Amino acid sequence: MDFRELINSSAARFGNRTAFEIKTQFGTKLKISYREFRDRYYALCNHFVKCGLSGKRIATIGKNCFEWVLSYVCAATVGVAVPLDKELSAKDIHNFLNAADCAAVCFDQELEDKIDADTGAYLQRYSFADLISLSDSEASADNKTVDALCIRPDKMQVLIFTSGTTGNAKGVCLSQFAICSDIYSTVRAVRIKSSDVTLSVLPLHHTYECTLNCLLFLSRGGKITYCDGLTKIQKNLIEYSPSVLVVVPALLKMLNRRIRLSLSKESPEKYRPLFEQKSLSDALRAIPFPMRQLICSKVRESLGGRLRLFIVGAADLDTELVQDFMAIGIRTLQGYGLTECAPLLAGNSDFYLNPKSTGIAMPGIRLKIDNPNAEGIGEILAQGDNIMLGYFNDPKATQKAFRDGWFCTGDIGYMDTDGALYICGRIKNVIVTENGKNIYPEELETRIALHPEIGEVLVVGVNDKEKNDIRIKAKIFPNIDFIKSLIGHIPNRQEIDEYINKVIGDVNREMPGYKRISVVDILTAPFEKTTTQKIRRCGANLA
Repeated sequence: MDFRELINSSAARFGNRTAFEIKTQFGTKLKISYREFRDRYYALCNHFVKCGLSGKRIATIGKNCFEWVLSYVCAATVGVAVPLDKELSAKDIHNFLNAADCAAVCFDQELEDKIDADTGAYLQRYSFADLISLSDSEASADNKTVDALCIRPDKMQVLIFTSGTTGNAKGVCLSQFAICSDIYSTVRAVRIKSSDVTLSVLPLHHTYECTLNCLLFLSRGGKITYCDGLTKIQKNLIEYSPSVLVVVPALLKMLNRRIRLSLSKESPEKYRPLFEQKSLSDALRAIPFPMRQLICSKVRESLGGRLRLFIVGAADLDTELVQDFMAIGIRTLQGYGLTECAPLLAGNSDFYLNPKSTGIAMPGIRLKIDNPNAEGIGEILAQGDNIMLGYFNDPKATQKAFRDGWFCTGDIGYMDTDGALYICGRIKNVIVTENGKNIYPEELETRIALHPEIGEVLVVGVNDKEKNDIRIKAKIFPNIDFIKSLIGHIPNRQEIDEYINKVIGDVNREMPGYKRISVVDILTAPFEKTTTQKIRRCGANLA
């Protein structure tokens, strides 16, 4: 029902099992058991209560680490947890702290300058080092005080500011019950074992990571480890040997490219062209069975040796990636959700796998397509205990987000006869032509991104004043490394243009006339992205 029950239940069931394995500043490993986590939780909650923070909003900001998790669950128990993006500027942090009316902030020492920059004398400040000292498990803790704190299913105890990809921040009000409901829903469909180990890569201030790769793991007795940074993933995979990874498609794409590049260099010469020209799964099928087994074993070893499952969300997933990782023995489950839904609504699971779909509704969650067109496409609506209470201090936006008791996701999609959900895109991104045809940019972006010559792509509509209609424009950041591997030298602008225009031509031949791309803008720098590596559909990206 709530975080307190989750923590107590796991401490009782898993006791001395390792909940967190973390690195100290000296490079040594420190293990924190479930029992120690519970004791520190009660000690820090007690301190917050004594400091007058009951019912108050407490922000948490910093890199993924044990202290982040500890401050988050304690803040949500005593008052309201307000997780913030560590990449925010000092000014934006100040604005969010004010908007949420925070009484305290828990922060990573590396962000101390941002926190001290005009954040106000009214704030109680706790560095992550302070939290370790204050939660010393040897300190006496009055468990009765913490157990008496009221945690209601209809009470906001997590406030998440989400800008998505539009730049317009909203405060999403979640109860602990909504988050725990989503955890319960997920573990009924995807088995996570107490022997499982995860490597936390995505930012914890997102519900996707916090719910599915932190709280869910803690409810099942798994072990959580932390990535040292995107450039250190390979090293950390070997170091911690995770069995489960919660990732975004961009990370899977990166791993896939590294694997193919490595195999194209290290395989016997006659098989190298396979890994350069075909997908990983097709290349492996074309290799004799004994060699295929050996290659798959070596690839799995390069990923730590125990990896069995990818849970993927936050963006559309290329079907080819699912097949590639399945070919080396790693199950890849795509899901769909939103912050407002804590977050998971639908997903592939241990009982259903359709690589082309984002899966079926998770247990206890209801989905429907509102006002579908002739193709069955309409807005995706949802019901379930995991749905938010509303938007913070914004009754109009809250009212608009619900229709006859259903939450309006703002996403467009359709369902097949199995109930599997297919996402077409966001309502606000749809391009409508003069003759009323709907074009979903995400569909074109997915098709274009299948080509390895493409690094990043964003599709938008631009006005054609002469024809009084909309033209389709693709903004593309090319994959220079791949083009270089094809021609044997760093490509010049003309060569880049030739490869990119060939890709667009190939895509256009597969599309009806009204969906074809007529303008191509080849960029020299990557797009601005969110912390989950989504390309922002605002600001400089649209210029």
